[in-house]
Amino acid sequence: GQALLPRVQGLRNELADIRRIASNLSGTMDGYLVMGTSHHIGLHRLPPILSQFNQDYPNVHLDLRFVSSEEALEAVEQGDLELAVVTLPNTLPPQLQANTIWKDQLHIVVSATHPLGKNPQASIETLAQYRCVLPSQETYTYQIINQAMQVLGYELNVYLSTNYLETLKMLVIAGFGWSLLPHTLVDESVVIVNTPLHLTRELGVI
Repeated sequence: GQALLPRVQGLRNELADIRRIASNLSGTMDGYLVMGTSHHIGLHRLPPILSQFNQDYPNVHLDLRFVSSEEALEAVEQGDLELAVVTLPNTLPPQLQANTIWKDQLHIVVSATHPLGKNPQASIETLAQYRCVLPSQETYTYQIINQAMQVLGYELNVYLSTNYLETLKMLVIAGFGWSLLPHTLVDESVVIVNTPLHLTRELGVI
C-alpha cells in the first residue's frame, strides 16, 4: 500500500495539470485554483489582490486555505496546493520555485510599561535577559531571530509560543515579554526597541 501512494499522488498531480492545460486552451480562465497562505498575509497583504482577482477572473473558483508557511511549502511540493503565498524559507526543495513579492522589516517590540519600553535602546546582552513571546521553533520567523541571537552567543528565553502574530502582539501589550513583529503590525500600542539587529523576512509565491 505504501509503495502505491507516491504513484497515486503523481497521477493525481498529472490529472490536475491536464485539467489546467485544457482549461487554458479553451481561452477562458475558469476551473479551480487551490492556494495556501498564512493568516498574517491573508489579513494584511492579500485583500486588494484577491478583490482584483475576483473581478478579473469571476469564473475561477478560488479554494483558499489558511496554513502555516512551513505546511504550505510541503503541500505545494506534494501537489495539494498549486501555489502558496507565504514567508519564504532560506532553502527551497529543488523542484519548487519562489518569487519574492514583499520584504518585511522585523522589529523587536515591547509594551510601554516594559523596562525596555522606558529606554528603547538595548544591547543584545540586555535583550537576552528578558523573556520573549515568539512563533514556534519550526517557523521561519523564529529561526531568523534564533539564528541571529545564537551567532552572538545568546539564548532566547521564550515564555510563550503562538504562530498568530496578532496574538503575539496582544501578549506584548499585556506585558508578557518582547517579541519580533513585522512592520505592518507596529503601531502606537507597542514600542520599538532599537538593537544592533537588523532583521528582515521575505514574503512571496511558491
